[in-house]
Amino acid sequence: MRASKCSPCNTPLRMTRPSYGSTGVIEIGAFAAGATTMSSSCSLRLPPVIDQTSHRPWPLPKSRWVMFMRWHDLLFLHWPIRPEYIRPLIPKAIELDTFDGWCWVGIVPFHMSGVRPRYVPLPLSLPELNVRTYVKTAGKGGVWFFSLDAASWIAVRVARWLGLPYYDARMKVECVADIIRYDSVRNHKNSARAEFRADYAPAGPIYRATPGTLDYWLTERYCLFTALNPDRVVFGEIHHPPWALQPAEIKLHVNTMTRPAGIELPEQRPLAHFARLQEVVAWPVVPFAANAYCRTLDK
Repeated sequence: MRASKCSPCNTPLRMTRPSYGSTGVIEIGAFAAGATTMSSSCSLRLPPVIDQTSHRPWPLPKSRWVMFMRWHDLLFLHWPIRPEYIRPLIPKAIELDTFDGWCWVGIVPFHMSGVRPRYVPLPLSLPELNVRTYVKTAGKGGVWFFSLDAASWIAVRVARWLGLPYYDARMKVECVADIIRYDSVRNHKNSARAEFRADYAPAGPIYRATPGTLDYWLTERYCLFTALNPDRVVFGEIHHPPWALQPAEIKLHVNTMTRPAGIELPEQRPLAHFARLQEVVAWPVVPFAANAYCRTLDK
């Protein structure tokens, strides 16, 4: 399966990248040890994230956002999976979202900086890797997270308290020239091991995905659903500007991230996209009640 072609974006993004040490390891956290550090090294010249809303499929929530973060060097890897293999893994109250009859399972490694609650001036930095598919409720498409691995003991504990399936992982991110080397091994107590190791890099011009294309469908998502416990689904809203995507080159060395979820990926090259940077705000994660959610969206 191939994504539809999209026109390159002619407006360059002006930004600075996180600082790198002499070894090429990104200096935003002690990744190998799983620690989290404070960081303010990434300065931006982008417009305020909350002012860019014309691209959203529905209005911003009326309440205040509670979390800000910057996502760096994202790799979107996606594989098509028949819906009958995914349906048993998602609660019945939530509908699978498909593109041309297929579910898509994604693995997204990246690292974050500037992670902070609203009004708290001490940002944190950490790497994260998530496993996802796509769902919808009341016609609104979102992300279903099977798992989220992070190299921060504190972040994992807070997220799990909120009902998000975060897991401890030993993670290392390096940059050599323009190549990102990403290494993650889940080491969460009493959890199945899951490992990801890859080298990746952008491989083409920046473009904005066109509505109706697969690229757009996979990436332009503004809410999340997930469940740490099967009987307690949680929901959250997010907001960000449109994605500035690039084709990606990938050397995938090890990938067992979907096995704990019971998903076997097909033996084919994944669809791969790269994004250098995204600024994101998030609203509170709350218990999901389908009827209440539908009423909220209808207002």
